[in-house]
Amino acid sequence: MNKWMVSLGIAFITLLIYSPVFGQEQDVPSYAKWSKIAMQEVKGKYPNDKIVDFLHIERETKGEQTTEKFKLWLRGEVKEFGVLVDITFNTETEEVQTITLRKTER
Repeated sequence: MNKWMVSLGIAFITLLIYSPVFGQEQDVPSYAKWSKIAMQEVKGKYPNDKIVDFLHIERETKGEQTTEKFKLWLRGEVKEFGVLVDITFNTETEEVQTITLRKTER
């Protein structure tokens, strides 16, 4: 009986340790706000094409300016293509200064 209780106790503790935790908050990436803006800009310029992939390339800070760089892959009626998006903003105030879109084949 004692061995049975010890085994049951070990099994219970193991379940507690290795069970998944529900309701944990996921960390929101620092570029989340800017990725939404990038997608809105691309959808505005290419309203008939579907965004099929998304990549955050990098964040680049120089002095008081920060630039978030993204690459979105779109599927058009005829072919697929990429759009490079650079969003430059004031690091302190997060006020957008420029948004550039460049179409690319790769």
